[in-house]
Amino acid sequence: MQGNLLGPEPTLLPDRAEPQAALERGDDPVAVAKAWPDFSEAWAALAEGALAGGEPVAAYAYARTGYHRGLDQLRRSGWKGFGPVPWSHRPNQGFLRALAALAKAAKEIGDTEEYERCSSFLAESDPSAPGELGLV
Repeated sequence: MQGNLLGPEPTLLPDRAEPQAALERGDDPVAVAKAWPDFSEAWAALAEGALAGGEPVAAYAYARTGYHRGLDQLRRSGWKGFGPVPWSHRPNQGFLRALAALAKAAKEIGDTEEYERCSSFLAESDPSAPGELGLV
């Protein structure tokens, strides 16, 4: 079978049903992050809450944690540092949300270089993600 001639195949993170269900039923993201510290979506939720609460430095720290935990999972899933990470694949959304929150927090604290790097990375991961995440 011929592989994708235009580039790497999309990276699809594995489903994390239990921590995802905890967030969906309204469990506190702090409790979810404590129970599953490698679950990027919990860190993304904490970052988004901090941004909404006017705490960009806390948001930056939460988002960076979610971003790095997501990078670890992407690498374990075969990602080589580039290539699609589709927003449409539900398990990828925590990583992409953390990346968008990191960009937003960086912008709020005046770190233009990090904002641009994260914004570009998000768009390269999935061109639809910046629009989905309010980063356009």
